[in-house]
Amino acid sequence: MQKILILGGGFAGYHVAKGLEKQLKDGEAEVTIVDIRTHMCYQPFLAEVASGAIESRHIQVPLRSHLKKTNVVEAKAKVIDPVNKKVTVKKRDHVWDLEYDQLVITLGAVTKTFPTPGIADNAIGLKTTEEAVYIRNKVIENFSIADSLPAGDPRRKRLLTFIVVGGGFSGGEGFAEIVDLCHKLLKTHRNIKLEDLELHLIEAADRILPELPPQHSQYAIDKMEARGAHVHLKTFVESAVDGVVKTSDGAEYPTDLIVWTAGTSACPVLRDSDLPLDGRGRLRVRTDLRVEGDDGIVEGIWGCGDATVCQDLSGGGLPDGSCAPTAQHALRQANQLVKNLCATLRGGQLGDYFHNNAGCVAGLGAWIGIFASGKKKLIIKGPLAWCMHRGYHGFAMPTWERKLRIFGDWTAGLVLGKDVTSTHELERPKAFFQKFAIRPKPKAETAETE
Repeated sequence: MQKILILGGGFAGYHVAKGLEKQLKDGEAEVTIVDIRTHMCYQPFLAEVASGAIESRHIQVPLRSHLKKTNVVEAKAKVIDPVNKKVTVKKRDHVWDLEYDQLVITLGAVTKTFPTPGIADNAIGLKTTEEAVYIRNKVIENFSIADSLPAGDPRRKRLLTFIVVGGGFSGGEGFAEIVDLCHKLLKTHRNIKLEDLELHLIEAADRILPELPPQHSQYAIDKMEARGAHVHLKTFVESAVDGVVKTSDGAEYPTDLIVWTAGTSACPVLRDSDLPLDGRGRLRVRTDLRVEGDDGIVEGIWGCGDATVCQDLSGGGLPDGSCAPTAQHALRQANQLVKNLCATLRGGQLGDYFHNNAGCVAGLGAWIGIFASGKKKLIIKGPLAWCMHRGYHGFAMPTWERKLRIFGDWTAGLVLGKDVTSTHELERPKAFFQKFAIRPKPKAETAETE
């Protein structure tokens, strides 16, 4: 029986495993998926988790519950050995090898930073559920503290300044949802006014949301600024030491929250391997999704999703001709990879990945959205586009069980409003118990008492 090993349980990896469960015959192959987490996170919803529009657990698909024919290994891939066809994995102090006949690499991407002073220590990304929940809690907690301080207290300025760096889809949507959350909190914090807030989106390029036509990127900026936010274009962060963001235009912003979304890079385990990578560390794959180096195809290794660079045969990809790192491509690449992998096992013909862009849709806070069709001939803005954003991603979310939970969150939000309860104490769950726990007296003190 063939052994198929999938590295990475994200969006692409989950769909590869799910597709193989549907396509493989009994006894044809044994499928194993490896990830440090035992759930798949649907990242397009992270912005709404950060604003409280969606419960954080509802965007996570438990792998063991929904991949019933797949072996799930909770571990981190450390070494990929294509010569001996094995992968070394690690979980805490335990290290072991997993052998394979066919290896599928869907490790995704990680947040990319630059050696900017202070960023590594003071910023946070928006790639995981934990980060989104932290951002939400931080905004709510800062509002609560600032509301209790007297007017004119200099600490209020830092507490009520929130900065997002990077104006792509992750940063643009994330920033818009933070603005939305702040407006919700203004209704319940009587001592804070809109003019007390400093909400800054910093982007190095000349516009945000580059997937949209330029005039519609400006529409997004106009909507943000109409709600009291500030969008800084052609601006770089030069320092963030001690939480003071210094920008290339000479401005300084003391803040408690810096969200960094200025790019991604491939998973580090690939850089440490002998597999063929491009200049950005992405795995090089053919259009049939087999890994290919300068000397030809690397037998038995496949890849798809954000960890790879694959030519976009539709001609509508990135400037370098590759597929954009989107959930749309990850899903469809996964489907094609499953077909080709099954064809390989059965001696069939392989097909190339080809996908005409279906368009893009952005949610920019409650009732504000933008939709652009694949060829950008049809543009929809406003509440209808916002509903389209929710509809598209709601149905793209894997499993009906998760879809229903998310639609339930949205329905509750429309009827009851966003839940603005902070759960920041979950970050230190033992604090309350330890505060009142009685500890034994030191031995020396006990002896003197006796």
